[in-house]
Amino acid sequence: MIERIRGKEKAILVGVCHKDQRREQLQEYMDELTMLCNTAGATPIKIYTQNLHHFDPAFLIGSGKVNEIKKFIEENKEVDLVIFDDELSPSQQRNLEKEFKRKILDRTGLILDIFADRAQTAYAKTQVELAQYEYLLPRLMGMWTHLEKQRGGIGLRGPGESEIETDRRRIRKRIALLRDRLVDVDRQMTTQRKSRGQLIRVSLVGYTNAGKSTLMNLLSHSNVLAENALFATLDTTVRKVTFDTTTFLLSDTVGFIRKLPTFLIEAFKSTLDEVREADILLHVVDVSHPSFEDHIKVVKQTLTELKAADKPTILVFNKMDLFRYENEEGEKVAMTLEGFKNSYIAKDHENSVFISAAGKKNIDELRQILISNVRRENSIRYPYIVM
Repeated sequence: MIERIRGKEKAILVGVCHKDQRREQLQEYMDELTMLCNTAGATPIKIYTQNLHHFDPAFLIGSGKVNEIKKFIEENKEVDLVIFDDELSPSQQRNLEKEFKRKILDRTGLILDIFADRAQTAYAKTQVELAQYEYLLPRLMGMWTHLEKQRGGIGLRGPGESEIETDRRRIRKRIALLRDRLVDVDRQMTTQRKSRGQLIRVSLVGYTNAGKSTLMNLLSHSNVLAENALFATLDTTVRKVTFDTTTFLLSDTVGFIRKLPTFLIEAFKSTLDEVREADILLHVVDVSHPSFEDHIKVVKQTLTELKAADKPTILVFNKMDLFRYENEEGEKVAMTLEGFKNSYIAKDHENSVFISAAGKKNIDELRQILISNVRRENSIRYPYIVM
């Protein structure tokens, strides 16, 4: 199993600017990696970036940058781990561990660590465990620490490899068992979804930390965990909501993020089935984030991968009270609701609404939009019933 990050570990963060990537984008990615690191409980003490046309097959980054980081680690013994924003191959991870003599993680490994800490229910823990083992399997040789001193070819080729193969078989068996468990749960959850099939289903989707759980609590008067942190919600929560005489089911799901690997999406298949089978999507966007347009693209791309991009979608621009723009005097000022409705954001995105879930601003307009959309879906499903 992937070793959990201990609290107060010191970390170095490493990012690469590709040939087709803006420098500003790299800064945004590194800011996000810093937040992921803090969420996992580690403290970033140094950030390294490098411009590269092509990834180095041995280290991902160039040998000069490897030596620069290695020198910093030798001079700062308190460094516990090095985290890369891009996915590392098993061989790159092993090579970097040999050079730095520190624990090496990539973005996927870091997200898995956060997932392992955030999973609450047995089902979520099973999903995370499956994802961890699938991530661990190709990296098993690099994790085989009790053979570190056996550098000779004969000793390493013989019992070492056979023990690693034994572990591989055990992990493959465990993966098969976990998949079987999830299949059983999938069946149960599918039955549950069918049993509530008469009601229109609305699913909250969005980039992680956009405020979905806060909005869920506000609309459904529930008490879902909501905090200013990445991946606060892993388990799907479903609540029955009634506005006036209009009733529907509202679900909250795991947030999306850049560079989310396919196997991780697949591990959360059942959780994301709520999105696939929803009638209406509430796409929650943190409009105060400088990269909110990129976040919209990431969510839309993930919805396309889930085959859910064609569903009726309401864009909910949240945290409007935190949004600031620069006026003619160069001052950062807040924008009024009327200003939002006349802005390029509203013009570029149809069927949108601006709110503050935490500040409970303009929620009535969102309720009316929801009522209208739910009634429309009801009239399509039950054309013989007068609404």
